[in-house]
Amino acid sequence: MFKGSITALITPFRDGSVDDSAFQDFVAWQIAEGTHGVVPCGTTGESPTLSHDEHKRVVELCVEVAKGKIPVIAGTGSNSTDEAIALTRHAKEAGADAALVVAPYYNKPTQEGLFRHYEAIVNAVDLPVIVYNIPGRSVVNISVETFARLAKLPNIVGVKDATADLARPLQMRVALGDKFCQLSGEDATATAFNAQGGVGCISVTSNIAPKLCADMQNAWAKGDLATCFAIRDKLMPIHDAMFCETSPAPVKYAASLLGRSTDQVRLPLVPASDAARAKVKAALAQAGLI
Repeated sequence: MFKGSITALITPFRDGSVDDSAFQDFVAWQIAEGTHGVVPCGTTGESPTLSHDEHKRVVELCVEVAKGKIPVIAGTGSNSTDEAIALTRHAKEAGADAALVVAPYYNKPTQEGLFRHYEAIVNAVDLPVIVYNIPGRSVVNISVETFARLAKLPNIVGVKDATADLARPLQMRVALGDKFCQLSGEDATATAFNAQGGVGCISVTSNIAPKLCADMQNAWAKGDLATCFAIRDKLMPIHDAMFCETSPAPVKYAASLLGRSTDQVRLPLVPASDAARAKVKAALAQAGLI
């Protein structure tokens, strides 16, 4: 259902507000460059500091541009189940193709609590859900056993796996079969993740190198490993640069170098430091992007 290079979209700001025009231009550019899908209002889109009205507006703006061209997987997660249901319901009404729902953060639910959280969402809203497992930000790690239970629920269709544990996709494949959509959430391990049973990557780097990321996934799908690995190696310095400080500050600075966005982020995040800027600029230059 979902595969290839899927961009976890930045949310451009100007003078502290969401820049609607820049955002829609950015989505259109992603489509033109060959991106296979987009995720508005994920972590890279600074969803924690978007107001509810802004969050909904960004999803709507994305759907206006992308609907019918590439899938829109709206970020709708929350550590409040009721809030996640409300955001997922809005995503469906706006015309999104699926929802990306992060494991509840800060609350530290048990595995049973995680299961019931997602069960409540899919029972309330008829929309495909990709579960976002990112222990580094949410503290909790959704077990393979819990995923086996979740996969039996209607509309739980896949996972964005940001564990960086390359045993996981194979363990999941053995437990759940090959129809469960597994997407990497770590750019640096995207090809290795595919080799272990994945079908693509929800990417930060594709914000600034959409064609390269899409071409890499296309080459993998065609079995053209020489091309895939050449692009993989070319992208690696960019992956490192994008996470040299807390994301999305580095990727927003990179986007500003390309004229696609300002580098503004919202507190408690701060713009990339001078050292980070130098690293980002060098990585983009090395890849021939600037």
